[in-house]
Amino acid sequence: MNRQPTDNQYERELVYRLKQGDHDAFEQIYHIYKDRLIGNLLRILKSRELVEEQVQDLFLNIWKGRDQIDCEKPFKAYLFAIAANMAKNVIRRAYYDKRMRAALQPIEQRIYMHVEEHICSAENKQILNSLLDKLPPQRRTVFTLCKLEGKSYKEVSELLHISENTVNDHIRKANLTLRQLHNSADSIGFLFAIYLCNQIF
Repeated sequence: MNRQPTDNQYERELVYRLKQGDHDAFEQIYHIYKDRLIGNLLRILKSRELVEEQVQDLFLNIWKGRDQIDCEKPFKAYLFAIAANMAKNVIRRAYYDKRMRAALQPIEQRIYMHVEEHICSAENKQILNSLLDKLPPQRRTVFTLCKLEGKSYKEVSELLHISENTVNDHIRKANLTLRQLHNSADSIGFLFAIYLCNQIF
């Protein structure tokens, strides 16, 4: 039975050969993963020119740093972790480059729209709790009941003996906290991490 390029054993052999400086193995790895990397990064960065540049840089770095590759660890995970970090760095740099920031502004907006949805996933509960700790107790309770437990504004108003307008005000102010976090330079990695681990890789 012929081995397929996606077989773990075959991949380990390719990675081992790559580490030894085998150009043919490097080319095979490049062709196995190039299109998928481009496809995934396009979903984040939206610019094919920018994505292709990032992928070329990624593989150049893989070749230059081949001595550091651990052949016993999954190469795919290693490769996509590098791609994720490169994409995050592109978005970070956008805060200091007006031209790039203008090009990526729709991406920032899309990431923010997904934050409220994805922040509630199990693997992000620790991040969510850290964020909610910054809210006043009543606002945290309202947000938890509405956004985490799925209760309606009416149900929450009856449960807490407050008006629906007050519930709405708490949710609006909680969302404002998220927006303020989004607008800080340090927050983009936080938002990107939430979006990335749930949506892309």
